[in-house]
Amino acid sequence: MKQDIWVGVDIGGTKTAVVISRKSPEIISRVEFPTLPKKGPQQTIDQILAAIHRMLAESSASLRGIGISCGGPLDPNAGIIQSPANLPTWVDVPIVGILTNEFGCQVLLENDANGGALAEHRYGAGRGTRNMVFLTMGTGLGAGIIIDKKLYAGSNGMAGEVGHVRLTKSGPVGCNKVGSVEGWASGGGMAQVAERMMKTARKAGRKSLLLDLPRDRSVTAKDVNMAAAKGDSLARGIIHTCGKKLGLALAILVDVLNPERIVIGGLAMRMGETLLAPARQAMRDEGLAPAVAICTVVPAALGERIGDVAALCIAMNAGARERSRTEKGREAV
Repeated sequence: MKQDIWVGVDIGGTKTAVVISRKSPEIISRVEFPTLPKKGPQQTIDQILAAIHRMLAESSASLRGIGISCGGPLDPNAGIIQSPANLPTWVDVPIVGILTNEFGCQVLLENDANGGALAEHRYGAGRGTRNMVFLTMGTGLGAGIIIDKKLYAGSNGMAGEVGHVRLTKSGPVGCNKVGSVEGWASGGGMAQVAERMMKTARKAGRKSLLLDLPRDRSVTAKDVNMAAAKGDSLARGIIHTCGKKLGLALAILVDVLNPERIVIGGLAMRMGETLLAPARQAMRDEGLAPAVAICTVVPAALGERIGDVAALCIAMNAGARERSRTEKGREAV
């Protein structure tokens, strides 16, 4: 039987998706189901195994490799998921070993930021670049770094944790750190900024669609975006504030890594120029002019497909990783 199928597994805190492909980014079949982290990892793992078996049987093909995309922390070398913030019950889960034992093929685990970087570099907004940074900008914020067309992982796989960098002495919390990049420039961070600015606006007697929301639930970045789209000045101010802080982080990336492109997923895809315009301005104000001049900042091009394509790219990258396991950079296929 011809070995011509790649499998991608995208594990998130809300949902998990399993996809198969003969030629990425084209997807033959896709299955999605709730992750339900409160119930622990086993029920999701059982569904992943069952989905792969079923999809392989339906496609009448055998397996070339499996790629797993998941939020960190994780150990890609050992193939272990180490209790990410959105999967707190997934403590030291040897996911690569489980799938390898079940299917007998090459299996590779990467964090979702690295997977997103691979996907956007090959098929999305980073195509044609030599040096690129991808930012997740979802509930949290992480980065995948491409240097000389290779995924840079660092000495122990921790490269790209830009969300942990502290921008201000006080402010919203991200990565368990006050005033961090993730605190200011992520979905969770924007919700915190919104709560603070709404409190000030309410005391000042301002009107806003956000202030009309029920007080018995927390505001979300989605709420802010929906209000901003209707022209709400408070919501637009919240996005502008977070965009400026994002720009400070972009300036750091530009000064240190000198990329030709920074691709941003998540909020940047949904909020567009409302977020990106102040971010670019802050980057220009803070970054080294020659480095800023050659760097474009754009939203991710793969849209909501990025998780699926990222997992497939990780699967296709498995062979390259084995050939260069001792290198700091893993080849982006």
